[in-house]
Amino acid sequence: MPITQDEFRAALSQFASGVTVVTTKDLAGALHGITVSAFCSVSLDPPLVLICVEKEAASHHVFMESGVYVVNILSSGQADMSERFASLVADRFAGVDFSLNIDAITTLANCLANLECRVKAESDGGDHSVFVGEVEKVTLAEGDPLIYFRGDYRRLIR
Repeated sequence: MPITQDEFRAALSQFASGVTVVTTKDLAGALHGITVSAFCSVSLDPPLVLICVEKEAASHHVFMESGVYVVNILSSGQADMSERFASLVADRFAGVDFSLNIDAITTLANCLANLECRVKAESDGGDHSVFVGEVEKVTLAEGDPLIYFRGDYRRLIR
């Protein structure tokens, strides 16, 4: 008997993960960003990472057409940023500190890392699309990560 979505979700909540906001722009130049927990490294040579974007997400089509994205790895004090980009707020970038990279994609400030990526592959992942991007530039900062575990944000304890 197949597992239920609730069983699957409960099992996956046992895996602690970092939190990212992935940003891009549409063909008209409008900025888009969503909170993404499905992020991981793929390859060291070349440097590849992947993100998974839900097909029902309002900005899914933008990721399909854009060809570029930035993975902004959130720090422990940025839970509000995660919530903002996971919400239905009309202008998610209002009041947010960011800069634009050479491709005019948003790079969020105060993140642990920003990875500027160019899409190299895209594939179907059930109710998500999988985007593999080659990392072209990295910006790093000091701090602790924002962690998501069992449906809540957590911090490292030292």
